[in-house]
Amino acid sequence: MATRERWFPGEPCWVDLYTRDIPKARSFYQAVLGWRPGLQAEQFGGYFQFFLEETPVAGGMATSPGTDPPDSWYLYLASRDAAGTLALGTEHGATVAVPAMQVAELGTMGTMIDPGGALIGVWAPMEFIGFGRVDEPGAPRWFELHTGAYQASLDFYRAVFGWELSAVDTSGGPRYSTAAQQGRPSAGILEDTESSPRWEVRFGVKDTDAAVAAALANGGSQRREVEDGPWGRVGHIADTTGVPFIVQSFSWGPWAG
Repeated sequence: MATRERWFPGEPCWVDLYTRDIPKARSFYQAVLGWRPGLQAEQFGGYFQFFLEETPVAGGMATSPGTDPPDSWYLYLASRDAAGTLALGTEHGATVAVPAMQVAELGTMGTMIDPGGALIGVWAPMEFIGFGRVDEPGAPRWFELHTGAYQASLDFYRAVFGWELSAVDTSGGPRYSTAAQQGRPSAGILEDTESSPRWEVRFGVKDTDAAVAAALANGGSQRREVEDGPWGRVGHIADTTGVPFIVQSFSWGPWAG
């Protein structure tokens, strides 16, 4: 079990699903990733958490057409001071979407649109650190920014979140860099001029082909063929409202096939 009790500033620490169909989302992710959807909290607009066994690994929120961001997975990066991080972000070309606000005694959140147009969240924890399990089947595994503003994004995340960025040799393909905090890899930035700017989330699974089949059987879709990579077998799928995400089995450790 890959448990975590804290996150360094700048590390991915939480993901929220915004969706226009909460009932379908709750059943879909339960079938595909084995999550247990928690109760909806009316005091937080019906917000709820997904659990891997007893550990929260993601959140869910209903969208209102015309007022909320599009259906998507949204990433939050850890911060010691959400308001300060948002202010620093604006100094480096971001636009604040949701100003810093405290969520009960859990922590303080805010969101901004980075210089390339992708929405990124900030979470300053109090009682709630974010997901407590990572890098295992059923838990978040990797986070990747797709952006047409590649260099501007590198500069932004380095300056605002303290990312240690390393370029990857792509043999003439689109440019790619990995980010690390305290020497621990945590995310990637991909130069992508063909699609809308977004953060894409990858979840671990025991069997990629079985997860893709479960997605198709529960109203989802397959975005491209399953492929084998250096770190496992990868499936690109979308949920019942078209929200894209990736599932990946493990080629190492106790869950390797």
